[in-house]
Amino acid sequence: MKSRFIQNGYFLLLTFVTGLFYFCFYLIALLFSFTLSFTVIGIPLIIRVLQTTTPFIQFERVQTKIYTDISTDSYDRSITIDTSNWAQVKLVLTDRRTWSAVFWLMQKLVIGIFSLISTIIFYVMPLMFLLAPLLYRYIEMNIIFIQIDTFAKSLFVMFMGIVFTAISIRIVERLTKKIGGYTRSMIRQLNR
Repeated sequence: MKSRFIQNGYFLLLTFVTGLFYFCFYLIALLFSFTLSFTVIGIPLIIRVLQTTTPFIQFERVQTKIYTDISTDSYDRSITIDTSNWAQVKLVLTDRRTWSAVFWLMQKLVIGIFSLISTIIFYVMPLMFLLAPLLYRYIEMNIIFIQIDTFAKSLFVMFMGIVFTAISIRIVERLTKKIGGYTRSMIRQLNR
């Protein structure tokens, strides 16, 4: 149970990191490639950037399976590279699934920010509550307008931390399943 709680924390932090990466990568890469599209470099760059959706979605599938044990359908949306650059650009730019995949991956930033906030609330806050008897002398602690300045109050806060940790384990488990379900929904929507 404890290792699962820690694994869920890793998944929540990974969700934030990957969401931030996808958003920054596609925002910068697409702006840069469309800006350079009038040169020889821009056209292959557009193709390569949009073709990264398949490996990123495969990565999401694997991480969801490892951390949440949620199975998803396979996703293989490879676009052939045998045609000329102009035909490829037309094929890639007019493919609805490619743009949907970019949208779904960039949208993960919002879920990632929510995951980061949840990690702080459900992991850091209970830890601070549990360490209250050790920290109340060095850190000014206030919980709901009550200043923790005595050992008795710090023990009460530690007890609240134990209760909050027990509640957090269940909430984080459900939250992780919901976020893992996002990947399943994304792949199901893209396979249509």
